[in-house]
Amino acid sequence: MKENSHSGWYVVFRLVRIVVLIYVGLLLLLAGCQRRMIYFPAKASESALRERAAETAWAPWEDTNGQLLGWKDLSTSATVHRPNRLVVFHGNAGFAQHRTYYRNGFGSVAGAPWEVYVFEYPGYGARPGSPGEQAFAAAGRQALEALWQADQRPVFLLGESLGSGVACRLAGEFPDRVAGLVLTTPFTSLAHVAARHYPIFPVRLLLRDHYDNVAALTGYRGPLAILLAGQDEIIPADIGRRLFDAYDGPKRLWVQEAATHNTLDYSPDLRWWEDVTEFLLVDKG
Repeated sequence: MKENSHSGWYVVFRLVRIVVLIYVGLLLLLAGCQRRMIYFPAKASESALRERAAETAWAPWEDTNGQLLGWKDLSTSATVHRPNRLVVFHGNAGFAQHRTYYRNGFGSVAGAPWEVYVFEYPGYGARPGSPGEQAFAAAGRQALEALWQADQRPVFLLGESLGSGVACRLAGEFPDRVAGLVLTTPFTSLAHVAARHYPIFPVRLLLRDHYDNVAALTGYRGPLAILLAGQDEIIPADIGRRLFDAYDGPKRLWVQEAATHNTLDYSPDLRWWEDVTEFLLVDKG
């Protein structure tokens, strides 16, 4: 009996050890591969992107040294005066030129109030570098400084999904220079989203990039517009609502109840473009 008891405990011990080793192995895998699980950049040569831009109504957005920062609506080179500039920080996949829906949507607003720029991240498109929170923030600051140096028109920011982390951080760093903020499918923090998807792991301790939007927005008091997907399977809508609820400044929320993360309706004829424009510009004439 005693021998059987010892044998049973030995089997249990071995099973526990195997489970622990597997768990630790998965932790190491998550820690080592996390950026490949967060960022999904598409890349192309600058010459190929410039050629593509000419075919899809984009113009290069460059700094004073000719460095490519992203792309802007080709129609902004026309004589129509566009009194406000909007910088889009896109989601974690693809590259900047894929976000034609923001250009087309805001370009459809009556009175042509928007000059739309789409920022390109380091490691995406033709830009050198590696994706990461600090790299994105540094490059984003450089891009905004280039716009502020160019002229005095107001600059608004739009953050899409992961890009909400970049937009919120920059709005918090430059609260007196960012005129307004639009977020589509945003989150409170990346750690909050990761914990929802991987509840058995201490993701808050493992993450290198945190994108804490709630903390970032404590330094910002301008208008905040948020668009959520009601059936979002990537960033659940309740996480976006928490960000909205946590913000104390002027704000407005829109929800497309039937939409998933990647099926939001961005049709140019959607009333939302006019509504969000009216909200952002209500005090700016």
